[in-house]
Amino acid sequence: MRIIPAIDIIEGKCVRLSKGDYDTKKIYNEDPLEVARSFEDHGIEYLHLVDLDGAKSKHIVNYKVLEKIAGKTNLKIDFGGGLKSDKDLQIAFDNGARQITGGSIAVKDTETFKSWIDKYGSDKIILGADAQDRKIAVSGWIEKSDEEVIPFIQNYEKSGVKYVICTDISKDGMLEGPSFDLYEEILSETENINLIASGGISTFDELPQLQELGCEGVIIGKAIYENRISLKQLEQFIIEL
Repeated sequence: MRIIPAIDIIEGKCVRLSKGDYDTKKIYNEDPLEVARSFEDHGIEYLHLVDLDGAKSKHIVNYKVLEKIAGKTNLKIDFGGGLKSDKDLQIAFDNGARQITGGSIAVKDTETFKSWIDKYGSDKIILGADAQDRKIAVSGWIEKSDEEVIPFIQNYEKSGVKYVICTDISKDGMLEGPSFDLYEEILSETENINLIASGGISTFDELPQLQELGCEGVIIGKAIYENRISLKQLEQFIIEL
């Protein structure tokens, strides 16, 4: 199971939100590169980088942060937030993203999202399935759609999607534990999905549980920043994998 720390960006700074609420913004570091380097120094190879300004603006904003981290570390970065057009996608890849995550676009413009899978391949395009009360949420989680999370994932699995990040918004940033039941159900209802758990990770002990369920990766955010899980613990976990 891959360990994937998260860096969320507002105005070029490393922040965290609770339940996606921009009013709960807490700045953890003015320099995201410093944070990314600390991850890399502890044997971490992957990074989930989210452009929260982009998610709100509905187009890519913080691509310079992506370029800086990609240029000055060897982290394999998946980038999301506000990617709505072919131009946005090209900017993300040109600035160093290894993968991109599409959430709102996969709900609101299925043709474009499917064209990205065809053009770049399923290894490059991650489906963002962010859910509240099992309904897919979009536009930086400001809107809730009528799409049920599991049929939504199943439909895209038929279109060739292999990687899915599923965030239970009610858990995100709350440090109350992840949605084990939801992830177990998704894995039992799909055949070829690499499921990346996200939201609510609060203790190190939850990581082996997610691994046991069959999650391919786990995104960890606030638990790192609030020192609930240490980078040393993650380093040891990676060594023992």
